[in-house]
Amino acid sequence: QEVVRIAGETLHVHFLGTAGALPSPQRNPSCILIRRGSDTLLFDCGEGTQQQMMRARTGFTVDAVFVTHWHADHFLGIFGLVETLAFMGRTESLPIYGPSWVEEFVDLVQRINRHARGFTVTAHTLSHGSVVPFNGYTVRAFATHHGIPGLGYVMEEDERPGRFNREQAIALGVPPGPLFGRLQRGEEVRIVRDGVEAVVRPADIMGEPRPGRKIAYTGDTRPLQHQPEIAAMLRNADLLIHDATFDDQESDRAREVMHSTAGEAGEAAAATSARMLALMHISSRYTSTANHIRDAKRNYEGDVILPADLTVLEIPYRG
Repeated sequence: QEVVRIAGETLHVHFLGTAGALPSPQRNPSCILIRRGSDTLLFDCGEGTQQQMMRARTGFTVDAVFVTHWHADHFLGIFGLVETLAFMGRTESLPIYGPSWVEEFVDLVQRINRHARGFTVTAHTLSHGSVVPFNGYTVRAFATHHGIPGLGYVMEEDERPGRFNREQAIALGVPPGPLFGRLQRGEEVRIVRDGVEAVVRPADIMGEPRPGRKIAYTGDTRPLQHQPEIAAMLRNADLLIHDATFDDQESDRAREVMHSTAGEAGEAAAATSARMLALMHISSRYTSTANHIRDAKRNYEGDVILPADLTVLEIPYRG
């Protein structure tokens, strides 16, 4: 019998690196760390990621690394991170997911080492629509538009059970106590009602399933919301982390190098009904990001943030 999971895990997003192609004194290259309960996923792993993990005090328990594309500012930190994990005595394998060339990259990670590690690094090639299942959530890949093979990622929790109707359960003859818990876990229960044995099913007293939380990360890309399939994958994200390398004054440059502007990120957030927009991959040319915020808010009425490195967000349930 299928048991419905009751999700109650914390969900934190650590912005460990928010810079564009070049680091700056304030921003490291790209890295997003998502911790759901006891699981830790890295999305990109730019140079210096392990020091950022130390500064953020996240620890070094990493369950998987997802790389968006093979530009160096998104993967150079993996080399150092792997050596640190080996030094700390890791034994379980480390899966690295990414677009084509991930197998060659992992082979390079293995060959560059001159000492035996206590764990293996494994390569997993993903493409548009690939789904990686975890316990209680999935990571889904979508194709990006950046001039080389690239992927963005959507981390989405499984549906949660609907709300438990206590009054309805009692009206159906279920006594308060352990049977309530069984119904909430998706099990049917047997009771005696008016001298007759009866079965009460979860559907009798549970409301409609509620969506889990959802985080979308585009990596480096031109806007994608005009593609219906990708827009559907991004829709209703609790947090959309979108390329905003340039402000709108540099829109020609953004098109030339296949990045997005902050205004275009705002358009994407509005078109996909995101609950919050985080602007990412900020070019080192900017000493102020006030224009980025202004440009995004011009097109999107929701919350807009441009996080500094080491910013952490807790993503709440929607109700």
